[in-house]
Amino acid sequence: MASYKATRIPSFPRLGEKVTQDTLYWRNYKTPVQIKEFGAVTKIDFSPLSPHNYAVTASTRIHIYGPYSQEPVKSFTRFKDTAYSGTFRSDGQLLVAGSEEALIRLFDVSGRVALREYTGHSKAVHFTDFSADRFHILSGSDDYTCRLWDIPSSAEVSRYSEHTDYVRCGTPSRLNPDVFITGSYDHTVKVFDSRKERSVMTMDHGQPVESVLLFPSEGLLVSAGGRYVKVWDMLKGGQVLVSLKNHHKTVTCLCMSSTGQRLLSGSLDRHVKVYSTTTYKVVHNFDYAASILSIALAPNDDSIIAGMTNGVLSVKHKKHPEDRKMVGGTSRHRPAYRVFVKGKNYMPKQDDFLVRKREKAHLKQYDKELKRFQVSKALDSVLKPHVRLKTPEVTVAVIQELNRRGTLKNALAGRDEKGLSILLSFLIRNVVDSRFAPILLTVAEMVLDIYMKVVGQSAVVDKQILKLQELVEKEIDYQQELMEVLGMMDTLFATMTAKKEAAALCLVHFSTNHCISKLSKKIQKGG
Repeated sequence: MASYKATRIPSFPRLGEKVTQDTLYWRNYKTPVQIKEFGAVTKIDFSPLSPHNYAVTASTRIHIYGPYSQEPVKSFTRFKDTAYSGTFRSDGQLLVAGSEEALIRLFDVSGRVALREYTGHSKAVHFTDFSADRFHILSGSDDYTCRLWDIPSSAEVSRYSEHTDYVRCGTPSRLNPDVFITGSYDHTVKVFDSRKERSVMTMDHGQPVESVLLFPSEGLLVSAGGRYVKVWDMLKGGQVLVSLKNHHKTVTCLCMSSTGQRLLSGSLDRHVKVYSTTTYKVVHNFDYAASILSIALAPNDDSIIAGMTNGVLSVKHKKHPEDRKMVGGTSRHRPAYRVFVKGKNYMPKQDDFLVRKREKAHLKQYDKELKRFQVSKALDSVLKPHVRLKTPEVTVAVIQELNRRGTLKNALAGRDEKGLSILLSFLIRNVVDSRFAPILLTVAEMVLDIYMKVVGQSAVVDKQILKLQELVEKEIDYQQELMEVLGMMDTLFATMTAKKEAAALCLVHFSTNHCISKLSKKIQKGG
């Protein structure tokens, strides 16, 4: 007697998924570690010095975390009100932050008490940073001004009052200590030179500006505000190079990979988009549980950190080969590769007698039931939640096998209210999926034939049948529109398309449309 052949599960392409090198690269990060902060995380900044600790600004505190620590290694809590924009200096020794108190505080990373306090702003200071020469501090405030401060003397060096709304972001030039850029809620991005009394360049973003970022070469500038991310060519006087609209809500933060080849943007729509800086197309997407206010990449791209409005800090670390080692630091002794392939490539000699060991077939539960001719139980086993929700192709494959055997109607019959409800929910979920529609339309027709007499006895089942009817009617409308478009295309491309191919394509669509129409009439008759 021939051995039982297991049911073949066809492989379907996942709709909308395209695996690229970027997909593989950005998926090479571990499951995120979540750290709860005291409030919304408004700024994350990495220290430029190894081991690249990072400062997290949230509520009235600034916490400094180690690369792999889940508890802060240092905290600055001398703020009476909300702190903003905790930023490291390029040598990693000092940290500056603004606050709701209209004060700017300068901290020594190795100490706890503020070294300097800079007063002069009349409203909250949301943006602070160091100039490239390390001797000056830049600041932007809700009092519409941006200022330059001397670190040793705590004196105000220059003040610019050109903005007409809150100044919420900015960035200094790393190549020229006199140049810095600010973004404001008045929709403008301005470039300032401390040697001039006025701004030297102005760009209109068109939306309140939330974040600005310079490319490493500083020939290009990126601004984020509203749903837009815009790239400006600085060498052409601030001409807009490209405008990206890939988010559904306000874009709040920007950062760039260490190589400068990838740009990341975070938004209130809970997504982080990764763009290629050569094509400006989205190459990957991260999803988060809450709206994103800040994002940062480690200098060596080993970590991606996102701060959210719910006070959660999400930390993703890149996977490394050494992660396979045991916790104790020593790797477990395993057999060498040659042990597993021993004899695999051995070529039998002329006098050798080859004895093959029968391999035991491990059957799935549905195959075991099919082998016993328990068709109802086989269908029940693939209608369990973990199968029908995660791998619907397995359920469809078993249904096709039952249909091939001519026992599909027997498997569908004799179900109680709960079993019929599960079957109908699976049909509602997948009947309009082009991969499964041919067989599931047949199943829906059989279900209506079998259970026509009990329609009206269960409110749950009646509701699901009505929902199935709505789906089928919508699909009929789509098919009719498709036929109209197909007719127009045939007219336009009649000279370029062979008549036989067009006729075959029309026949396929007509057959599907006829089957769906027949099912819709049967549902209406049952209702």
